[in-house]
Amino acid sequence: MILKKNTEHPDVSFGKTGILLINLGTPDSTKVSDVKKYLKEFLSDKRIVEVNRVLWWLILNLIILNTRPSKTAKVYKEIWINDVDQSPLRYYTIAQKNKLSIKFKKKNILVDYAMRYGNPSIKEKINFLKTKGCENIIILPLYPQYSSPTTGSVCESVFKSLIKMRWQPSIQIVPHYESNPLYILALANSLNHSLAKIKWRPDLIIASYHGIPRKYFLKGDPYHCYCHKTTRLLKERFNKKIPFLTTFQSRFGPEKWLEPYTEEKLIELAKKNIKNIVIICPGFSSDCIETLEEINLRAKEVFIKNGGKNFFMVPCLNDNKDHITLLANLVKKYL
Repeated sequence: MILKKNTEHPDVSFGKTGILLINLGTPDSTKVSDVKKYLKEFLSDKRIVEVNRVLWWLILNLIILNTRPSKTAKVYKEIWINDVDQSPLRYYTIAQKNKLSIKFKKKNILVDYAMRYGNPSIKEKINFLKTKGCENIIILPLYPQYSSPTTGSVCESVFKSLIKMRWQPSIQIVPHYESNPLYILALANSLNHSLAKIKWRPDLIIASYHGIPRKYFLKGDPYHCYCHKTTRLLKERFNKKIPFLTTFQSRFGPEKWLEPYTEEKLIELAKKNIKNIVIICPGFSSDCIETLEEINLRAKEVFIKNGGKNFFMVPCLNDNKDHITLLANLVKKYL
């Protein structure tokens, strides 16, 4: 609805609700300059790297941003979807947005997406939904397991976006959903569907989650516990005589992170004559550089090189039907 302008009143849109999906982020392209811009924003977040800010500024700007972007750009080129010129994470986040829009066909509900780092930004999309008349905006961080560097960072960015807004919309944030029955069902169905495709039986199913520094856990971050909870519930729902193991990937820097580390555990298992491994990545809502390159390419290579035989990565939930049903269910209670 739009309030018509008269001589004293500006046009005002109102009466709508916005649903904003928020994912981690992605470079705009595989160009080194775009990757550098993305990494700078990502690694400048004090919730991502909790160290002395002056020291970290020097390390980031004088060392990391002069060496890492070119290497990371090469990795992105390996997984980039060239047909649409998008990273997989952007491609699947847009697909999730589009399919969720179909679930909510009412004219007064708008569904959109934003990235915590990169484009489109959270601030940009909140302002966009506000100008379209969304007086209530439901924020859905696409992180099943809460942690300060992910969901916490999204919340901080959302609230910062409101600071200079004269007419603030009502903001509701969907919390973590690591044990939601529809989420566990979606993971189990995806796992079963994948196992039906392969002609061998796994000796072990690994649930690999993005790691965080161990000191964050010791300071009270619940992420570690939520990851183990998801694995336990998935194993119970899966209900087959195949053991599960929780590991953590994507370690960065010299300090200790949550253990066991995925790649090191794969080497250990291969040398112990565990030949057949299936990996699922429940913490990622969309396939991305951490799943498609780090796990499906690099981790697979490490496992086979050290004596493993069969390796299969279960795709993320992406835009499959179960995942869209879950996302719709998560936001319905806030409408």
